[in-house]
Amino acid sequence: MGFRSSSTPPAGGGNPSGGGPRTPFSPRPRPFPSRGGDRNFNRDDKDGVRLNERIRVPEVRLIDEKGEQVGIVPTQQALAMARDRGLDLMEVAAGAKPPVCKILDYGKYKYEEKKKEHIARKNQVVVKVKEIQLRPNTDEHDLDYKVKNAISFVEEGDKVKFIIQFRGREVAHTAPGYEMCKDILERMKEVAIVETPTKMEGKKMMMIVAPNPQAKKK
Repeated sequence: MGFRSSSTPPAGGGNPSGGGPRTPFSPRPRPFPSRGGDRNFNRDDKDGVRLNERIRVPEVRLIDEKGEQVGIVPTQQALAMARDRGLDLMEVAAGAKPPVCKILDYGKYKYEEKKKEHIARKNQVVVKVKEIQLRPNTDEHDLDYKVKNAISFVEEGDKVKFIIQFRGREVAHTAPGYEMCKDILERMKEVAIVETPTKMEGKKMMMIVAPNPQAKKK
């Protein structure tokens, strides 16, 4: 008489593949269920800030979402408080003993930080460097016009870079260029100071002037 196969597992819950008894399946519980919708308590932040379950010290000095000092509490208790309020736990002072952590809405916190950075950049004074091209034989009328422009630039808070271009054999006779720079400084002395003194770079003579801080106070 032949053997009859059956798909019925052996009594006692054994492993039909012959590998011994099978451990009954039990779904692995989430270590920290969130009441904050899809808030991810295990996430990493790209800025290197430790959040939620990435904070692995045994205890922390806790500040709640209202900015009030809670005191030193076990980290798991701090995490539970953040979870129950649908918020995050963020490490704000990793070097403290124990580390200081705060309960907050991390998404809102990042938004406010970016907003502050935007305002700071908007209010930042950007100093531009304007260039004025000259020749050793620039005539007086043209020089007057360009110096007036330079005075306008420094009064607006910009720097001015004067460039005197020498050609051919002119580079062997730079004295007129130095005299021109000296004359320019004399005309601008009420509003400008020398930032980079007159110097030769190849066939170009350069000088940079900046707004005179004393002039602004007048």
